[in-house]
Amino acid sequence: MTQDVERLCRELGTVASRLLTTPFTLVYYSYQCAVSTGWMGPLSIFGYFVVGSLMNRLLMDPIIPKLVQQEKLEGDFRFKHAEIRVNAEAAAFARAGSVEHTRTARRLQHLISAQKELMTQELWLSLGTNTFDYLGGSLSYLVIAIPIFSGVYSEMSSAALSELISKNAFVSIYLVNCFSQIIDLSSSLCDVAGYTHRIAELDEVMRGILKETMGEAKEQCGERLSDDAELILDGMTIAAPGSDRTLVRNLTLHVRKGSNLLITGETGSGKSSILRVMAGLWNPKRGKVCVFTPFGPRGVLFLPQKPFLSDGSLREQVIYPLKEVYPNSGQVDDNRILRSLDMSGLTCLLSRLGDLDHKADWKWSEILSPGEMQRLAFSRLFYLQPKYAVLDEASSALSEDAEVELYTHCRQLGMTLISVGHRRSLREFHDVELKLGPDGQWELSRIMRPQTADF
Repeated sequence: MTQDVERLCRELGTVASRLLTTPFTLVYYSYQCAVSTGWMGPLSIFGYFVVGSLMNRLLMDPIIPKLVQQEKLEGDFRFKHAEIRVNAEAAAFARAGSVEHTRTARRLQHLISAQKELMTQELWLSLGTNTFDYLGGSLSYLVIAIPIFSGVYSEMSSAALSELISKNAFVSIYLVNCFSQIIDLSSSLCDVAGYTHRIAELDEVMRGILKETMGEAKEQCGERLSDDAELILDGMTIAAPGSDRTLVRNLTLHVRKGSNLLITGETGSGKSSILRVMAGLWNPKRGKVCVFTPFGPRGVLFLPQKPFLSDGSLREQVIYPLKEVYPNSGQVDDNRILRSLDMSGLTCLLSRLGDLDHKADWKWSEILSPGEMQRLAFSRLFYLQPKYAVLDEASSALSEDAEVELYTHCRQLGMTLISVGHRRSLREFHDVELKLGPDGQWELSRIMRPQTADF
């Protein structure tokens, strides 16, 4: 999409520079042509331009959808390359090189086929514009020939007639050339239309999502309920976007501070889907969602099964997603960072780097093991200490002992936990279990533990 925006701006600059200057040139040379040849000259050229524009319009129509398709396939091809780069190690372990090569080649063939069809359509457009240009030169001499052979200039001497022909030819040819330049913009206008279609389509969808989300939030949440619930799911039915299969049906759930929720169920039952709806990434098919504590570093912090490790120093990894800060700026508590690393069991990582601000020349996601990546995500949690922590199998790559230790720290820091997991050891740290079943069924039950918080 960024390349489409760049191309759109470049093509618009080319088209705009011509369209801004051409009208003034057309007016001037139309007047000069009318003075030299009479109004029959410019009218003939205008009529010729109208016919040429209609023909080019017909030739442009099939090009625009082909250009949109070609741009989409090009994006898909690039995405496949990026996907292979990200998952190169997993593909190598699976010995899937030939499979990925075949699938990538298939996308390339689709792209080449679309490019060939686009080139064929652009060839006809190019023939049309070039034909217009060459016939325009003949038309300029025809405009001069009509008054000559009709006897308008019969009384002029040969020298004067030659001078007049030379002047009229220049004016007429230049006027035709002005129109030819406009016709020659056809290919650029096709590119502009194709890029505009893709960018406008994305912008329309994003604005619609934003408007719908803001409208729903304003309409549904209203005032906080008297039961001090921070997160409310009321009669919510969930289905994946673009799918008719119901994952969760008519779910009503109130989450209060201090009452930890454990979400369990078989794979594909909709556990992560509930979290996506909570965060506003998905819209429910029915029902409403009210979140009175916003998602973010200080409110509700989300830890996925595979954390996102951005570039930057170890300090920036721990404080993520806070904005970048600098050493000795007074904005970050180094002792708190060190304590967070110690609580997550990553003091060895600090020893490897030497200090918090060392610029590592590696990709964090490639050097750290899955367990270390999850520990680093927990160190973020311990540093930021949000009110709510949403853990989507965030400790699945760790042993049960390590998991117990990390969850113990979470409870000591006073966070309210919303966890997705399968291990029975997680029940010790939660008060209520939401168990998802087939066909959108669900069951909410209290986990029998001493001093269970009200839910």
